[in-house]
Amino acid sequence: MTTAAWDILEIDALLTPEERDIRDAVRALLDKKVRPHVAGWFEQAALPARELARDFGELGLLGMRLHGHGCAGMSAVAYGLACLELEAADSGIRSLVSVQGSLAMEAIHAYGSDEQKDRWLPGMARGELIGCFGLTEPDHGSDPASMATRAVADGDGWLLRGVKMWITNAPVADIAVIWARVPDAGVRGFLVPLDTPGVTVREITQKLSLRASLTGEIVLDDVHLPADAILPGATGLRAPLSCLTEARYGIAWGALGAARDCLETALAYATTREQFGKPLAGFQLTQAKLADMALELQKGLLLALHLGRTADAGRLTPPMVSLAKLNSTREAIQIARTCRTILGANGVSGEYPIMRHANNLESVLTYEGTSEIHQLVIGQTLTGIPAFS
Repeated sequence: MTTAAWDILEIDALLTPEERDIRDAVRALLDKKVRPHVAGWFEQAALPARELARDFGELGLLGMRLHGHGCAGMSAVAYGLACLELEAADSGIRSLVSVQGSLAMEAIHAYGSDEQKDRWLPGMARGELIGCFGLTEPDHGSDPASMATRAVADGDGWLLRGVKMWITNAPVADIAVIWARVPDAGVRGFLVPLDTPGVTVREITQKLSLRASLTGEIVLDDVHLPADAILPGATGLRAPLSCLTEARYGIAWGALGAARDCLETALAYATTREQFGKPLAGFQLTQAKLADMALELQKGLLLALHLGRTADAGRLTPPMVSLAKLNSTREAIQIARTCRTILGANGVSGEYPIMRHANNLESVLTYEGTSEIHQLVIGQTLTGIPAFS
């Protein structure tokens, strides 16, 4: 991507040549495999997830920050730029990659045994196997400490019972990382092949957001697992929350990709669409909107880049990620809504990507931690007082 008119700060110049090459390679793949089709996928509420996973695996996008087991081992900034480009195509596309790499593969890589890593990670890195992450429940979203799913020792293994809801990739996944409460041991993670007897996956339909993404409910009805299904290194809520921090980092970049695509669309439209004898871009109110949006987008990109450099230096903290995720999602959805006004009635047409991005960002604003939750994380960091309960 060359420096665009809205990139007044020339943020592109702050990237290394390798980072720009990675970003450009991701964008080229999306231009070929996703952009020509994604409006149709959104309209049809469908996604060729397995085909795309193999394409993404071939480029090294799955488990991009992980080392070994066929993973690319790239930098945090490179991963952030990939997320930016993925979500510039569609939030559902970035979600496919984020859930696979930052949640499912991250959990196995960080907390799994050598045998579990050897069994699952190479195929997941290639996109031959798809994973999902079962934390959210029908009655427990922002409060995972109250999860109702239970795992109990059962002879030579484990017995799981519970329901997980709003699970991205579940309808096509081969393996799920399921988080359950174990008596006297707290929250633990389990690897559950989704063809195991007692597991039922139901695709969630009638979504008005993230329609180019496959979302499901996972019902665990006395599912018997072998003893080695447990993730040995995952003890307590800190384990799944650490995976969420990784996913939120990607969202901090990704949401800005959706915002960028909206702004580029609005700029192109405003400079060619004429009203009252001149282009829309010639009116003061339109220029004010464009200026404010460019300002917020560039501020967000600088914050995301700083976050990535901090991560690569090993200093990233959850409050930093909360601050960036809160800013990126809040500003991105406002940019999408403002761009829609510039296009007028055309802004709601599927011919343009803006309303699709705006609808998607309604979900991005609330998943992996709602804006309110991230405000409270920042508030606790400032005051030292937890306000979650």
